[in-house]
Amino acid sequence: MSKRVINFNPGPAALPLPVLEEIQEELLNYKGCGMSVLEISHRSDTFTSIIEDAEKRLRRLMGLNDDYTVLFLQGGASFQFAMIPMNLMHGDQVADYINTGTWSTKAIKEAQIQGKNVNVVASSEDKNFSYIPKDINFTRDAVYVHITSNNTIKGTQWAEFPDTGGVPIVSDMSSDILSRKIPVEKFGLIYAGAQKNLGPAGVTVVIIRKDLLELCADDLPTMLKYKTFAEKKSLFNTPPCFAIYVVQLVLKWLEETVGGVEKVEEINRQKAKILYDLIDSSDFYRGTAEPDSRSMMNVTFRLPTPELEAQFIEEAAANGLAGLKGHRSVGGCRASIYNATSLSAVQTLVDFMDSFAKKHR
Repeated sequence: MSKRVINFNPGPAALPLPVLEEIQEELLNYKGCGMSVLEISHRSDTFTSIIEDAEKRLRRLMGLNDDYTVLFLQGGASFQFAMIPMNLMHGDQVADYINTGTWSTKAIKEAQIQGKNVNVVASSEDKNFSYIPKDINFTRDAVYVHITSNNTIKGTQWAEFPDTGGVPIVSDMSSDILSRKIPVEKFGLIYAGAQKNLGPAGVTVVIIRKDLLELCADDLPTMLKYKTFAEKKSLFNTPPCFAIYVVQLVLKWLEETVGGVEKVEEINRQKAKILYDLIDSSDFYRGTAEPDSRSMMNVTFRLPTPELEAQFIEEAAANGLAGLKGHRSVGGCRASIYNATSLSAVQTLVDFMDSFAKKHR
C-alpha cells in the first residue's frame, strides 16, 4: 500500500483505517454472498441486515428511544434546509432560526424561499460569525428552533445547547454528530450529511421525533415527505446502499473499537486542546473563533500574512499533512479533526506547526 497522508479535509473527510480495510477485504464478495455490496439488491435480506444494524448501532450510540424514527435519505444536509420547513411548518406557523454562519444562512434562505415565517432570533454576523449567541429570546409558540451545532467554515460550535422553553430544536449536526454526548430529549429533529463524521458522501441521516413526524404535511410530492420514508423504513426507493454500508462500519468501529461516544468525546477534547494550546501560546498563529465558542471539530486559524499561509499549506502537504486550506470564502487555515482523526495525527500537526513557526518567525 502506498503511503497514506494524514487527512484534515473538512468533508469528504477521513474515514477510520480499519473501516477502509474492511471495505477493501469485502468489496468483491460481501460475507460470502458472491457479490459486492455495490451489487446486492436493496430488497435483499443481506442489505436489510446492514441497514437494520446501522440503525440499531446509531440508536445505542446516541441513546435514542422509540420516540424517534431514524431515516437514511439522500440529497445532503442542503436538501434538508428545504425539506424541514416544507414538512414541519403549516399556514401562519413561525420557526425560530439562529444564524451562526454559512450553513445557517443557507437554511434560513431556503425556508424564506417557500414563504415561511422565519424569525431570526439571534445572529453572530456582527462579528463575522466568530461566536455563538447567548441570551436569546425565543418565540413561545414557534414550531421549532433551528441551529447549526457546529460550523465548519467559521470554526465555532455550541458548547451547550440553548434552553428553548420546550420548543423542539432542529439541528444540522453534519460535522459533529457522535463527537460528544448530547441531550437528545431537547431535539425534535437532527440531520447530518455523512461525509464528515459518519461515512462517505451520498447518505444523509435524519432523526425525527415521532410527534413531529405525525405533524408533517401530507400534501407534498411523495419524495419530499418524511412520512414516505418512515413508512417504508428508508426503502421507498433505492437508497444509497454502499454509503449506508460504510456508515454501518463506522458505527461499528466507534462502538466496538473506540468504546462509544463518551470515549470519543474524551479523545476529541484532547485533540482540540493540544491544537488550541499551540495556537494560544504562539504569537505566530491566531485563532479566528472566540475561545468560548471554539469548535472541537474544525480548528480555524490565521498566520501573519496570506503568503505565509500559502507556504504553510504547501509545506504541510509536502510533509503528508493534507487538507489544511481554509474555506474559499474566508481563507486562512483549517484543521478538521473529526472522530476518525487520531490523537497522534493531531500531535504530528502540532509538531509541524511549532517547527514552521520557529523557522518563519
